[in-house]
Amino acid sequence: MDRREFLRKTAAGTGCLALATTTSAISAPVSAMLTKAEAGESLAHGGTTAQETASGAMASTGSDKPLKVLLVNGSPRTDGNTFCCLKEIEAQLQKHGIASEIVQIGRKPVRMCINCGGCRDNNQAGCVFDDDICAVITRKMNDAHALIVGTPVYYGQPNGGILSLMQRLFFSAGHLVQNKPAAALAVCRRGGATATLQTMNMMFEMMNMPVVTSQYWNIAYGAGKGEVKLDTEGMQTMRTLATNMAFLLEKIHAGGSPYPQRQEHHVFMNFIR
Repeated sequence: MDRREFLRKTAAGTGCLALATTTSAISAPVSAMLTKAEAGESLAHGGTTAQETASGAMASTGSDKPLKVLLVNGSPRTDGNTFCCLKEIEAQLQKHGIASEIVQIGRKPVRMCINCGGCRDNNQAGCVFDDDICAVITRKMNDAHALIVGTPVYYGQPNGGILSLMQRLFFSAGHLVQNKPAAALAVCRRGGATATLQTMNMMFEMMNMPVVTSQYWNIAYGAGKGEVKLDTEGMQTMRTLATNMAFLLEKIHAGGSPYPQRQEHHVFMNFIR
């Protein structure tokens, strides 16, 4: 039996009103979230939500170009728990008039960076190896104003594929991500999520990317497919993250130069001479 059924039977057997109330508190948000997810799927296939119909135009930059967040699903599962988190974020971004796109890294091999230096002679087009998902993400970053990356936790670390992707993207096409707001989220069964988030955030910090926060660490818990929707606090954390991202993007692109003008060039210093 699943957790909800277990809670119902336990509450019925003990006559515990508090536990029964907890069961209702869990099942009600899950039902609402499933409905919201279905609405999001309808939108992805050409439908519109009541919110969009009422609000009309999307938030845009000074050049009337819609603000857009690129969301990368680092899980090999197309519709697993990481995807559920990203869909929750996407639905909230749409409420704030922010365009978005979820890209799946898929199950095909993702090359690691081999430090060949070919990207330096590639006219800022990114990695010279253009036969995997990194080339797709690089092209999409041209039109994206922010980046959110989701990953399952593997042995207390991000998925190896998403790490290879991010390292190649940032090294070969760093100019496309510089100064753009970013956030990572981690999904785990039990532990390792904080270490995973720290690993992802370290890359953002090296690229001058403002790290967007939430009400808690961007973590959600779940094992079976879709189980993460039972984590009501985790889902709320995702929505808060999306709201904060929308707020920051709108402030950055409200007018004037969207990025800081720095007076110094990056100086590299090796400790061993």
